Amino acid sequence: MLPIKDNNPTTITPWVTYAIIAINVVVFLGTVTLDPRATVLMNLQYGAIPAVLFGHAELPPGFSPFPAGFGFLSIFSAMFMHGGWMHLGGNMLYLWIFGNNVEDSMGHFRFLVFYLACGVAAALGHGLLDTQSEIPMIGASGALAGVLGAYFLLYPKARVLVWFFWVFIFYVPAVVVLGFWFVSQVINFGSGAGGGIAWVAHIAGFLAGLALIPLFKHRNVPLWHDGSPAPAFGIYRPGRKTRGSTSNIPPWAATYEAERAARHANMRRDQRGPWGKDGEDRDTSPWGRYQPKSPSEAKPKPKPKSKPSVGLPKVVRLHPDRNKDDT
Repeated sequence: MLPIKDNNPTTITPWVTYAIIAINVVVFLGTVTLDPRATVLMNLQYGAIPAVLFGHAELPPGFSPFPAGFGFLSIFSAMFMHGGWMHLGGNMLYLWIFGNNVEDSMGHFRFLVFYLACGVAAALGHGLLDTQSEIPMIGASGALAGVLGAYFLLYPKARVLVWFFWVFIFYVPAVVVLGFWFVSQVINFGSGAGGGIAWVAHIAGFLAGLALIPLFKHRNVPLWHDGSPAPAFGIYRPGRKTRGSTSNIPPWAATYEAERAARHANMRRDQRGPWGKDGEDRDTSPWGRYQPKSPSEAKPKPKPKSKPSVGLPKVVRLHPDRNKDDT
């Protein structure tokens, strides 16, 4: 089940998602031309090695690109390295489809911190299986799994276009696509399939995304839509009038508008704001709203006298002998 796109628009431009994809592609293009020996050395230098992360081993002096005692920084560099075209393409496809909406739910800076935190959780989860392992782990799969976990809770009913068994193409709810992905990771780990793939990193990253998304998302963004007729997704600007029926407003936005209407009703009842008391001199213009005028400004200014009208010019008949109505 390969996702192609989703029908879940965003309200912001996902610059961080674009930047992460660009960095991954640039790093891969810079390393794809290296010979096998240089590739192995680079993976040892910049990959996340469990024995180094947990302090059981250190790279030889002068071999590590990080200062002494800072070998744990490889946990971040490993997130931007990939072992092949398929590895890179699959990760970036998932990030392209699901990353923009998760970034939209929390903002640019929070999304960057969230992405890195999920990557760290994935690498540590993988390393806990064997803290003595000296095999480096590379790839954005762990951090990406966190993004998938966040999307799973945020937009379970979003429709995702998938390519099923390489033959059929149709829309499937996101909860089915991402649930199938997570279950497949668990099954592969249990069966021991793909010995060179860090299945536990995927599982740990996904669980980290589930746990962290309530802390990182904006307060007005709901988790797990309740199934009401109003769609949970779409572009909406709070405070702006919507066209047509209000049923197109997302549930969280409808709550916002109800609170806003209640505040205005209270102000109208208390005769505050633009609904001030009768006879009170107030400036109700958008740039001076709720600000009382000074006594000098409250006096009405006399209207300027209108200039005398010049009138219409006299029409001169060029042919007096013709019809009078013909000028």
